Amino acid sequence: MNNLQPKDRDIAMVFQNYALYPQMTVSQNMGFALELAGAKRPEIEKKVGEAGAILGLQPLLDRKPAQLSGGQRQRVAMGRAIVRDPKVFLFDEPLSNLDAKLRVKMRAEIKALHQRLKTTIVYVTHDQIEAMTMADKIVVLHSGRVEQIGSPLELYDKPRNIFVAGFLGSPAMNFLEGTIADVGSPALALNGGSRMKLLRAPAHSANRPLTLGIRPEDIAFGGETASMPWSRWSSRRVRKLMSQWKSTGRELTWVVRERVALAPEQRVKLSFETSKVHFFDQQTQQRLSA
Repeated sequence: MNNLQPKDRDIAMVFQNYALYPQMTVSQNMGFALELAGAKRPEIEKKVGEAGAILGLQPLLDRKPAQLSGGQRQRVAMGRAIVRDPKVFLFDEPLSNLDAKLRVKMRAEIKALHQRLKTTIVYVTHDQIEAMTMADKIVVLHSGRVEQIGSPLELYDKPRNIFVAGFLGSPAMNFLEGTIADVGSPALALNGGSRMKLLRAPAHSANRPLTLGIRPEDIAFGGETASMPWSRWSSRRVRKLMSQWKSTGRELTWVVRERVALAPEQRVKLSFETSKVHFFDQQTQQRLSA
């Protein structure tokens, strides 16, 4: 990365392994690529000073890497890229080595950096929360294939297939397999015998095997709502994870916003927003319009 010529400055890379030269100060680390490229000392000092101001590193410029925290070292690595004034930044899993609290902080810093520099950033990550909170546009890749391209809300609200639907969202989307039956009004006959009424169904889908997707936040616990109540589900094992409850048997995850106390084997009634369900073809796994 550091043996760069001036013609290589169009793309600057920041990797998860942001090792710094331990014998050099922060200032020397940030300016090293420019020095190798033959830049003059005044130019190097100017660019390092500007990058240090952007990243809040000015008080640290005379320190050695051993005196820095993980987040500060990551900012220095970003500074080494910024001083070269690239047209494109490539961030390759830059935060995976940081603890959870520091990752949250660095996401905000990288987003703020992008807004200040107005430079294109290509950010590679397996963390869908990073993608959803930081991106203007997401490219979802699966086994080297582009599954969908769009804004975070586009992909979240209208996933093109089951892979994208299940990848984006925490907790993940629930999937139920069944067949569309139309006896006066559309319903989904679940594998196992239960039947769920629907407000809508894909065109020409009668007797067609489908997968229905419903996000945990679109499921309500008990009570009468504008949506259609589900059958009662046996909660053989119930565990609470923040506001997330998980019921196994037919596995289902939903978000509980009110305080409730559930016990194993307790039978519960759920309702869901039928206007927000997603339909997928079971064979192709592609989204169906409804």
